[in-house]
Amino acid sequence: MTLQEPPPTVEPAILPDPVPLMGCPYKADPYPLYQRMRDAGPVHRVLFPSGVRAWLVTGYDAAHSALNDDRLGKNHERGNDRWRARASIMPEPQHSQLQAHLLHQDPPKHTRMRNLVTDAFTPRRVEGLRPRFQELADALVDGLPAQGPADLVTGFAARFPFQVLAEVVGLPPELAARFDRDWGKVVQPVGPTDPGRPLYETRLHGLQGYIADVVAHKRAHGDGDLLSRLVEAHTQGELSKEELDSMIFQLLVAGQEPVTNQITTALIALFRHPGRLARLRAEPDLLPRAVEELLRYDSAFELTTWRFFAEDSDLHGTRVPAGDSVIVSLCAANRDPHRFDDPDTLALDRSPNPHLAFGHGIHFCPGAALARVELRIALGTLLTRLPGLRPAVGDEEMEWIPAVLGRGTNHLPVRYDRRR
Repeated sequence: MTLQEPPPTVEPAILPDPVPLMGCPYKADPYPLYQRMRDAGPVHRVLFPSGVRAWLVTGYDAAHSALNDDRLGKNHERGNDRWRARASIMPEPQHSQLQAHLLHQDPPKHTRMRNLVTDAFTPRRVEGLRPRFQELADALVDGLPAQGPADLVTGFAARFPFQVLAEVVGLPPELAARFDRDWGKVVQPVGPTDPGRPLYETRLHGLQGYIADVVAHKRAHGDGDLLSRLVEAHTQGELSKEELDSMIFQLLVAGQEPVTNQITTALIALFRHPGRLARLRAEPDLLPRAVEELLRYDSAFELTTWRFFAEDSDLHGTRVPAGDSVIVSLCAANRDPHRFDDPDTLALDRSPNPHLAFGHGIHFCPGAALARVELRIALGTLLTRLPGLRPAVGDEEMEWIPAVLGRGTNHLPVRYDRRR
């Protein structure tokens, strides 16, 4: 190029319409795509592997607004035929029987149902159970090999949140021992023509049978715990059978799987930043703020569940038809440079840190206080008791879960010097 030639013009990359949200590269690192989408505007039409098309909200301000927009309802009955043709992956009758939980309700029903569970997850109650949670974490670490390697998903992350949840909701040991974590995969879409559909339906029936056993046990042996109170609410006519089963489904799956995944995303983030990992091990008082930053940096709740307008509506300058699904990208919002300085930097002492990892508004995660305590105990215990904790495989070998809405890994092979 001579001095007389103008510099080349670099045109911004044009995003496809719809933007596909699928594939291994996307699941391994969605953040470059989210940056391109934020730069192009706050709302985009997207395509999921199941063929579902939706409107994705990116950017912090737009996400915060959408999460608090009372025009957007969560009840699946609002979905139009285009959405229903692809999105009702869970077959009938299970869709009607297991999808009537809090995430799919609007006020006043949502308010009534949420009031039944919030007392079990208050910060005060959770703090009172902290010593028991620590015992559970230590027992799991005691069961790891004295020297690595080990898989921290099968050995710890997939077990600790469920054991904690069982304590909080009142799931008796004999029933807790029967729970198959594989049932949690029913929230990962498998279309009607997918070769994996028979296995999906087998998992679904297994989980539904298990829920029936939990209800029968609590009806015969209720003792005031959360599960017993939910069964009693059904007996008193406050919950339908479908609402009862759906709330237990939500507790057992949504109540523990995201924490499992968040433990893996947090550890991977620390492994990619060994200096931060060393600092956190040396400064345990930093753990509360570090957990908030790890939640912001790579949240297990990547996307929210569906929301719908009852009529054609404007969403940040985009016309969205009634009944089309609207989804908020929490991960994209949490990396918005207009809200967070150096958002792609893992700053363990970041403050303030108004991330949206647990959502916002009336659907803010009721188990947020519990999740925070679990993450602090899990990370603190693993870093303290496994000196030299490090990944046993490279980034390219990490197996990210195929779930549409969540982030995490199926396995996390690690090495460590010894077990304390």
